[in-house]
Amino acid sequence: MSDWKFAQKDASEELASLSYFAFRKSQKLGDVVFLITVKEYIAPPKGQFARFFAQADKHVNQRIAPILPTGWGNSVLDALNACFHMIREFPYEGEETSTASGASGD
Repeated sequence: MSDWKFAQKDASEELASLSYFAFRKSQKLGDVVFLITVKEYIAPPKGQFARFFAQADKHVNQRIAPILPTGWGNSVLDALNACFHMIREFPYEGEETSTASGASGD
């Protein structure tokens, strides 16, 4: 066990070590790079059964129902694979833009 894990005094503190990864998704309109943060908790957070949580920095499926790729697992690999699966499954449709313009129909 790494010594940083002894810094947590109570499980409610949810102390975690962070690791960062980059994932490139090739699409027709060009490549998109997702930055993924994986948290390694000392113990699974309340309500969870896994210690590793991966989360991407960009939403996918923005036009229909935006979703932020995430994944839980019992290892870094499991959490990353779950997150990658969501990135691969749904299209990246660019940054959301406001449809409200200054023009009015009156």
